[in-house]
Amino acid sequence: MKGKLGKISNTDFKNIVQKKCGYKRNEVSVGPQFGVDVSVIDLPDGMVLASTSDPLSLIPSLGLQESAWLSVHLMANDMATTGFAPMYGQFVLNLPATFSKEDFSTYWNYIHSFCAAIKVAITGGHTGFIEGQNSTIAGGGTFFTVAPKSQVLTSQQAKPGDAILVTKQSALTATSILSLSFPETVKNNLGNEVYQKACDLFYETSSLKDALTAVGILNRHEDITAMHDVTEGGILGAIYELASASGNGAVIFKDTIPTGEVQKAVCNLFSIDPHYCVGAGAMIITCKQESVSLVIDRLKAENILCSFVGEIKEKKHGIQLIENNEEKALIYLEDDPYWSAFVNACNKGWK
Repeated sequence: MKGKLGKISNTDFKNIVQKKCGYKRNEVSVGPQFGVDVSVIDLPDGMVLASTSDPLSLIPSLGLQESAWLSVHLMANDMATTGFAPMYGQFVLNLPATFSKEDFSTYWNYIHSFCAAIKVAITGGHTGFIEGQNSTIAGGGTFFTVAPKSQVLTSQQAKPGDAILVTKQSALTATSILSLSFPETVKNNLGNEVYQKACDLFYETSSLKDALTAVGILNRHEDITAMHDVTEGGILGAIYELASASGNGAVIFKDTIPTGEVQKAVCNLFSIDPHYCVGAGAMIITCKQESVSLVIDRLKAENILCSFVGEIKEKKHGIQLIENNEEKALIYLEDDPYWSAFVNACNKGWK
């Protein structure tokens, strides 16, 4: 893994982590698995505890407010795939020794306010300052929720014949963070208007409303079969993960995946494919074929773009990508090109 950026590869996860997960408890109904956003633990009376963890962001080029937003909402996006909002949160903060008390207060106030806005109670954690801590990762967090087991969704539950939908557009995270981090470069090459529109995409990186709208209040819409958050690997990577997690194949119509002109321009500037790069804010949704229009319409009613992009197939079909009327096996990229693009821009001295 030396030199690798981003998440651990699926191969290393399976060989190093998945086979060694401590004591085996029968009440763990969903444990660590490739392409699954949450863990699920059985509780009495037909209830479960769902949990998800992620790093906490502290990115100087973004700012304290934006870093706090990512810290809270990337975890909330994962929990949203269950069809339920997060309820409780634990935060472990390993802050730089140079981080001032004033900045810490500002950062934590944002964490508090963003959690309060989505009704998450912060229940504990750990806070410390560490010499030599210069990473953009300030620790980690875990969100929890309690819900009826019969209503909790995971990406494992997609079935052959289900339609594949995606909300919003490609590359929301990559486009906005690269633009916020290298403003002069984007302005000089693409103009102020593209730069501002790219920055505006940042606060579209929450998919909590997307998921809750899809399933409806008290999960009354039973036509949703599975959901998966779009993170590293982009929309194509997320569909691959969902199909793999559910033990299925898929066919994806690349030309139907929505990608805005701003994302195309910024991704082209940084030499990355918007379909394959980190895209939090978009949600992969599978539903029954007869419900495609209904799901799209109820998301549209909340001003959320939703598009039909493919279908879940039997595993023997494989995971296929159709582009320009040509069908070929979808290649899963274990290294998200966003990370290299960011590092390369830094090394070039882009501002």
